[in-house]
Amino acid sequence: MAARPQTRVSPRLAATGVIVAAAAISLALNFPGHLSYDSVVQLSEGRTGVYSGEHPPVMSWLLGLADALNHGAAVFVAFDIALIYVALAALVRLGSARSWLPAILAALLALTPQLLIYPAIVWKDVLFAGASIAGYACLAWAARRWSTPIWRWPLLAGTLSLLSLAALTRQNGAIVLPIAAVALIWIALKVGVSARRVAIQGLTFLAASSVIVLASSAALATRLDGSAGLSSAWETLQLYDLTSAVVRQPDVDLPVLRARDPGLETTIRTRAVTVYSPARVDTLEPAFGDLDGNDAAAHAVGAQWRDLIFHHPWLYLRVRAAAFDWVFLTPRPADCGLIETGVDGPAEEMRLAGLKPRQTAMDNALGDYALRFAGTPVFSHGAYAVVGLALLVWLLGRRRPADLAVAAILASAMTFAASFALISIACDYRYLYDLDLSVIAAALYAAASLEWPRAAAPIEPAPK
Repeated sequence: MAARPQTRVSPRLAATGVIVAAAAISLALNFPGHLSYDSVVQLSEGRTGVYSGEHPPVMSWLLGLADALNHGAAVFVAFDIALIYVALAALVRLGSARSWLPAILAALLALTPQLLIYPAIVWKDVLFAGASIAGYACLAWAARRWSTPIWRWPLLAGTLSLLSLAALTRQNGAIVLPIAAVALIWIALKVGVSARRVAIQGLTFLAASSVIVLASSAALATRLDGSAGLSSAWETLQLYDLTSAVVRQPDVDLPVLRARDPGLETTIRTRAVTVYSPARVDTLEPAFGDLDGNDAAAHAVGAQWRDLIFHHPWLYLRVRAAAFDWVFLTPRPADCGLIETGVDGPAEEMRLAGLKPRQTAMDNALGDYALRFAGTPVFSHGAYAVVGLALLVWLLGRRRPADLAVAAILASAMTFAASFALISIACDYRYLYDLDLSVIAAALYAAASLEWPRAAAPIEPAPK
């Protein structure tokens, strides 16, 4: 009786299986998702169809769509998890994966809070990161299938759609678009497209994505309720910087405020400096809570902030460096929001969203599990950045067409993280989640695409 041939599971299939299993486990453990204050506000806006503008309107719109399909944010959570894990699986499938390293690495990374818990938290930061790596994964596959138009064009359309979504999700997320255009041009040149066609394709991609983002923003703006929104966020940043400047140099001159609003100058020099914390802007709310809707004060604050930059540039750079140090290096993790589990938010928005507070034993267990990694490289943006730089150098050195798309993931994430040097006002981990997830994605791709030397065939002895 003939023996049956043994079937072997390929390392690449095993790695894909690990990623699929990890996605299912993440969904099962976290379902129907975790919502914080901001998440609840956005879900309530999505349900009512009226947006405040304090958060990117696309989040409220998507949550409204998800809520219409199934009450709550469960559909949105499933979409986020699918976006992240499908992108990771797609990047692994790009490699030949002749070793078991990708499967082992995927199994280890699946245990981190970044993959086990974060995809199920309803935050714009998670959606941005997921849409970004998924868009670049489409670009990497387009590079692989470039010679087959029936595959190339749908994949490029996926890149365009997903990166446009990413740009809509974070105010400083538009950086993904020009970096993707540069990567597209480089890939096209690499595969032999003429310089003229390359230029047309790159400019077309940038123009099309800009039109999508601007048109979508205009359409979503029709649902805004007319509140301050983005202008209020800028005023908050300016007040944070001015207070931080006075803390670092108490005798710094504030001539604009002294002339236009001496009461506000006094507030900054007395009440604000006593409650100031470099870790987060929320501590300043008691000092400036009565400024809402005061246009004259807002204009004075803006003018004084610009005066600070022009006349005290070194002090301004110290202020920004301290803020960036907190969000990037997180010197005291206990003072920063590392994780959020359960459901909690303002009472009125909870009612509008049809939600009830939730903090189950599973929610607590997941939160405790994540916090065990506090103070370790798992929650260190700096550690991820070092690994990411090494991967970027390696990918740009090898320069395969798909390598260029994955390098763009890292370049985009690092540039996005660097932008917080100008706008950071709090140290919550989630703000730079995109950086860490991008490094995870690039590491899985690198592990799957390593070329391992084949074992030499045994030398048979010469016949006697």
